[in-house]
Amino acid sequence: MDTIFLTVSDYPDAEALYTALGRLLNLPDYFGKNADALYDCLSERPVPVRLWVSGEGVDETAAAMKKIVRVVTDLGGTVKEL
Repeated sequence: MDTIFLTVSDYPDAEALYTALGRLLNLPDYFGKNADALYDCLSERPVPVRLWVSGEGVDETAAAMKKIVRVVTDLGGTVKEL
């Protein structure tokens, strides 16, 4: 299981958050930096993701984080808020 630690307030917007996730999860170059693309890429992996999240973020970053949490849990991963 891949374990990712994110401090949401470190990212100024949704694009920066998705870019970081793409890098941390070593997602393919065609990753589209949105929740649908994240779902598609993670569903191709045999191992679910464990996501540890600190903070909530604001505005679009907070909205993106909620979508990311949903994708991870929908695919059998776990999310822990710190």
